[in-house]
Amino acid sequence: MKIKNNDLKKLEKMGIKTNQINATRVIIETADGKRIVIEECQVAKMSAQGNSFYTIMGGNEREEEVKPETVVQIQPSINEEDVKFLMEQTGKGETEVRDALNKNGGDIAKALAYLTGETS
Repeated sequence: MKIKNNDLKKLEKMGIKTNQINATRVIIETADGKRIVIEECQVAKMSAQGNSFYTIMGGNEREEEVKPETVVQIQPSINEEDVKFLMEQTGKGETEVRDALNKNGGDIAKALAYLTGETS
């Protein structure tokens, strides 16, 4: 099914801007570990009142399980000055301080609270 130019003009008159996206595949990963893959589809991005939404039409759909080993954990970059500062402030070792920074996304304030037991 192809989006008709006439339909796009009607949407624009209603204040909805529409752009066709030349997509070859759409992948949706759900919170419960599923992946929905839609190939050979048409995708349109629509914007109205500051919000964007996407419409996927047609295509071949399949569902997959997301394997745990394919999930990549991105480690935050840790500043050496932050490590030294936290070691001085808490008296903790370098390994423990780095672990606290990793667990708290590199946030020095959260890591300090974590190391001192002041987490809420």
